[in-house]
Amino acid sequence: MHILETFCRTLKAIQMYCEVMIVSSFKIPSIPPTTNKTIRFPNDVIEEVENVIQNKDCTFSAFVIAAVRSALEDLEK
Repeated sequence: MHILETFCRTLKAIQMYCEVMIVSSFKIPSIPPTTNKTIRFPNDVIEEVENVIQNKDCTFSAFVIAAVRSALEDLEK
């Protein structure tokens, strides 16, 4: 019986070690700091953006951020 208990404890220790190793390789993504800004968009621009992102996994804010980053990269060139 003692050998079986030792074996079970060893298996449990191995399982716990493996779980820790799997969890430790996972990195929780960090969200960059943000600041709220109020921007007025012409209605036609809002409509165009909303049409483009319709049925896509994209928010209005994400689209605008990507567009601004793209514009900033173009300016650097």
